[in-house]
Formats: sequence, C-alpha cells, structure tokens
Amino acid sequence: MGTLNNKVAIVSGSGRGIGREIAVKLAAEGASVVVNDLDGEPAKETVAAIEAAGGTAVACIGSVTDADFGERFVATAVDNFGGLDIVVNNAGYTWDSVIQKMTDEQWDAILDVHLKAPFRILRAAQPVIAGLVKQAKEAGQPVPCRKVVNISSLAGTGGNAGQVNYSAAKAGVTGLTKALAKEWGRYNVTVNTVAFGLIKTRLTDAPADSGGTIDVAGKEIKVGVNPNLLSAMEQMIPLGRAGTPAEAAGAVYLFCIPESDYVSAQTLVCGGGFNF
Repeated sequence: MGTLNNKVAIVSGSGRGIGREIAVKLAAEGASVVVNDLDGEPAKETVAAIEAAGGTAVACIGSVTDADFGERFVATAVDNFGGLDIVVNNAGYTWDSVIQKMTDEQWDAILDVHLKAPFRILRAAQPVIAGLVKQAKEAGQPVPCRKVVNISSLAGTGGNAGQVNYSAAKAGVTGLTKALAKEWGRYNVTVNTVAFGLIKTRLTDAPADSGGTIDVAGKEIKVGVNPNLLSAMEQMIPLGRAGTPAEAAGAVYLFCIPESDYVSAQTLVCGGGFNF
C-alpha cells in the first residue's frame, strides 16, 4: 500500500526535471497524477513513465500563464479521477538580468509564471475543495487532510543578484503560502513551501556561455550557469554538491504525506545545508 493511495494530485511543470520527479514520486506512492507541461511530448513521456511503472496519470498540456489554465488543470483532475487532494505549483523558469537592463516584459513574464499562475490554480481549486469538504461533512465522513505545496527558491528567501524578478516572485510565493494556510485551514488543507537551493537540472547544467536556451511561448531564453560559478556554489554547500531532481522531489513529498498533517504555513529549505 502506498502512502498516497486514493489521492489525486496535480503537478504543474511536470514534463521535465524536478516536476517530473515529483509526479513520478507521488504516482509511485499511489496517487493519481495530472501531469502538465508547456509542450505535449514531455508531458506524454512522463505519463508513459508513470503508467509503465504501474501508476496512473493523465496529461494537461499548456501554459500555466494562460488565463483559463487553472480551471482546465483542476477540471482535468476532477473529470478523470473524481477529486483533488494535492496541488504542487512547480512550473517556472528564469529570465535573468541586472535591474537596469531588465525589461518590463522580463519582469512581467517571471511574475506571471511563478506567482500569478499559482494564484490562479489555487483560486480554481477552492470551489472544488470546498465542495468536497461539504460533501464529506454532510455524509458524516471525516474530512481528509489535503495538501498544497508551492515551490520557492533560496532566491526568494535571501535574494540573488541578477534575479530581481525571480527573487520577488519567489518571495511572493511565501506570502501566498502563509495567507492561504490561514484561509484554508478550515478545509483541513495544509499549505507549505519548499525553497530549493542548487538543484541540477537542464536550467543549471548548461554552461552560461554555451548558447543554451529554452523555448518559452516562442521566445528563446538563455539558460545555464558559468562552470566556475557552479563549482564555487557547490563549495559553499555543506554537503559539497548540488542536489538531484529526485532529492528535490523528496522534499516536496514530505509535505504530501500524513505525517505532515499538522504542519502548515512553513518554508522548508532543500539546499544541502546552505541557507541565507
């Protein structure tokens, strides 16, 4: 028996990297998972991997920044699996620049994907969760503890040069988490944040000067970290290395299991011992 049997989870940005590992982990523990990615192929690959391992998943393809995405994402869970128990707001990317060179477009894009999109998803989830709670109470059944896990970063807890947009968005995620924990406690929902430190993904693996990019809605966004900077960063981490996506997923999983049912409004730093 998995620890998450009969649970329904939605995980944004779960076609690749950390999000994929989160989706795979939750499914391996018994949850039915709605996988999301901006691109269809990665989302379908994650669904296929989950199904090949004996799990259950469906894809909800599209950008989390679309105005109707929150409703569509939540509806996919309800229509396919009949409920909603776990919400993981993971989707995102970085678009860095020092403040004097940062455009309004850069600022708005990063705030939209990291802060506005989770807000919209959670807003769409509220009527569903409230309705399920009401049904349980009317039937004389216990109300299960549901989970929201928002993803932040050490940039959000301590700031990071060249990332005023990302740092502001991720700091905002903390405020969103704390406010929603107060609003949704009456529904027996815990709301927490995991703040990642240096995790090895496609966004950090490519050298900054290699020309590596990702495509976001037709825009080519530069990604990567200077290898010397990466090495220096790893030396500052007490564990002496960057984390893996699977380890990042493990931190999220801690907030999804029954053992954390009385933990809410908290930020867990997953950074190998490094913190600001």
